[in-house]
Amino acid sequence: MRHQAGAVTIIAAGRPGVRAGLTATAFSSLSDSPPTVLVCVQRRSGTHGVIVASKAFTVNILAREHQSLAERFSGKAGLSGEQRFLGDDVWDVLQTGSPVLAGALASLDCELLDEHQFATHSIFIGRVIDGRFRSEGEPLLYFRNDYWDIGAR
Repeated sequence: MRHQAGAVTIIAAGRPGVRAGLTATAFSSLSDSPPTVLVCVQRRSGTHGVIVASKAFTVNILAREHQSLAERFSGKAGLSGEQRFLGDDVWDVLQTGSPVLAGALASLDCELLDEHQFATHSIFIGRVIDGRFRSEGEPLLYFRNDYWDIGAR
């Protein structure tokens, strides 16, 4: 699967003090009517339980300048839970109260509609109830175990 290029996102959930998030490329649009998305989350991750408990999550589509943030939320730095949200990045909330990254290419605020378990992961289906986007910026992509800037390649 590492040979499929994917947009890098941060899937986030929870309220300040109990927030959790992770870097993911396992995100897809499911339907535009009603607007729904799906995300795949490892059941052992701290984010999984927060999504289930809060019944909401956000998908924050990262711009290429967010690579260090993507690395922080990937777990490689040893940070977890609320620690991943500490830093210079600004986190807001929309309707569900889940964390929304200011400056993301797009942020989708979703209420959890359904969960399907498969092997080690859960497939979460969310209805997009709010969102925002910025009109300019280049995407952060992940391909062959590395971040890519398509303009530089």
